[in-house]
Amino acid sequence: MVLFRYQQPARWRALLVLGRISNLPTVWSNCLAGWLLGGGGSFYSLLWLCLGASLLYLGGMFLNDAFDAGFDRRFRRERPIPAGHVDEKLVWLLGWGQLGLGGLLLVGVAGVGMFLCLLLVGSIILYDAVHKHFPFSPVIMAGCRLFLMMAAFDVSGDPWQGLALWNSLALAFYIIGLSYVAKRESTGAIISLWPCLFIGAPLVLGFLVNNGRFFWSGLAAVLLLLLWIVWCLQFVFRKQQIQIVRTVSGLLAGIPLVDMVAVVGFDPVWSAVMILLFVGALALQRFVPAT
Repeated sequence: MVLFRYQQPARWRALLVLGRISNLPTVWSNCLAGWLLGGGGSFYSLLWLCLGASLLYLGGMFLNDAFDAGFDRRFRRERPIPAGHVDEKLVWLLGWGQLGLGGLLLVGVAGVGMFLCLLLVGSIILYDAVHKHFPFSPVIMAGCRLFLMMAAFDVSGDPWQGLALWNSLALAFYIIGLSYVAKRESTGAIISLWPCLFIGAPLVLGFLVNNGRFFWSGLAAVLLLLLWIVWCLQFVFRKQQIQIVRTVSGLLAGIPLVDMVAVVGFDPVWSAVMILLFVGALALQRFVPAT
């Protein structure tokens, strides 16, 4: 009985760590932003979209550790698989299962097109399989978020609006910069400034498109995001005690702020929701690491 009592909580925590559940609010904010930018539509479809996208995210994170098990046994022995907290075969099974169920929900219930769903799922699998070996893997990760936003457009009223596409591309650039920094977490390589400039793409777009009666609210959203980006990047560009994990975790939590800049022209309630998702991501990081 004692063995059962103390091993079970360790396994459950290992599963939470494998899934990086602290990043789920960023998935929901992407779904909400894409849904709004595409014209809204059925709230019922949005809920199923969030559920399906959450399963795809969790499945992708499980498979990420499954593919990286060999690397982690050499360099990151604290990860759940090499630490022995969870069986590797179980991780593979849960990863593929969540990925499959998430895809079925997106296509069969939320109403996402089959081809678009295959692009999303394919980009997740491709990233998991090659990100440790392919130097341009941040572009693949950006594709995951890009296709997620496009899936959200697909369940809304008008999926091909120009502003929606521009905002999804700005988010993709933000993810490229973020992922570039994240890759240095395991390699310890020096971080260059120029790839980090991609992180500023939502700031430029937000400043350009939020004009007229949305100017001041748009400016406030852009300044909030700018302050957060600067706060996060300071931990990798200072001379001593560089903290890449802190930068990456902060930038991940900042994804809802990117989405807030994108939807600032809608009802202020949605901006408040984005801020709550941002705070929620930060709060969850206190219990489960984001990376």
